[in-house]
Amino acid sequence: MLAAAAVSINPSDPLAGLVIGEQPDPSPPEGWTTITVRAASLNHHDLFSLRGVGLPADRLPMILGCDAAGVTDDGREVIAHAVIGDPVAGGGDETLDPRRTLLSELYPGTLAERVAVPARNLVPKPASLSWEEAACLPTAWLTAYRMLFTKSGLPADGGGKVLIQGAGGGVATAALLLAKAAGHTVYVTSRDEAKRKRAESLGADAVVESGGRLPSRVDAVIETVGAATWSHSVKSLRPGGTIVCSGATSGPNPPAELTRIFFLQLNVRGSTMGTRDELASLVSFLDRTGVRPLIDDVRPLGDGRASFERMVHGELFGKLVLTP
Repeated sequence: MLAAAAVSINPSDPLAGLVIGEQPDPSPPEGWTTITVRAASLNHHDLFSLRGVGLPADRLPMILGCDAAGVTDDGREVIAHAVIGDPVAGGGDETLDPRRTLLSELYPGTLAERVAVPARNLVPKPASLSWEEAACLPTAWLTAYRMLFTKSGLPADGGGKVLIQGAGGGVATAALLLAKAAGHTVYVTSRDEAKRKRAESLGADAVVESGGRLPSRVDAVIETVGAATWSHSVKSLRPGGTIVCSGATSGPNPPAELTRIFFLQLNVRGSTMGTRDELASLVSFLDRTGVRPLIDDVRPLGDGRASFERMVHGELFGKLVLTP
């Protein structure tokens, strides 16, 4: 079958190890099922894998991709939850299973004509979502949903204030659209003027340059950038506010700002992906509210290298989707 795979590791030139070509069909173990993929989307996780982060050379070749929507052998339209873990081992949360992994780390991923997943990882796709929209949800959108609705402490009925660092990224864009749909006031930052204008057009209440002054302190910060924005995130919180961190694309080791954190009793919460039940809740939220993922580009899987190149250079606003 056609698939996009990592065949070698290169930290400085990740695309050197990317090959789009024939790979073996999946062989699902007991309790797993096969999905014929209708659409899959890219994530920075795919580039990290090509750089060797979480994917050692002894597992190569490895089919890339965490996100997919498709059809099971018995005709069900589904979305694949990418976290392979045991909820029992995680105290009811498979993301806390010490042995949890993602598709494309230990098991072949979704950038292929077919993918195998545990049967419990299937979430029904509503007719209201296109294949391309559904394929955007399991990583970036689920991550944003968990950050906002499970981790942030924002009021469930809206009315909170949230800062989203780094307009344009998949998680940041999802968080903007979800937070507005939930009734919160949303501030967004970016170094790029075009991305600031795009965030404003999507409904952000205020958009400022990275590190810029906000209209007011916020209840929560959605932080995926890391070292470049951490100090601004800490200083933007009201007393008792919460930073939710799910990434560190600019570096993992900023000054901790411990004095401000303890004096203002700030909360710092890590967040990674989400549970299968949270994915189902996200799908229901989109079905109910009409919110849809922002898709930057859709192209055939066979032309997928161009999408990877755009991700390497940051030339996107929204999700990049591939159709086998």
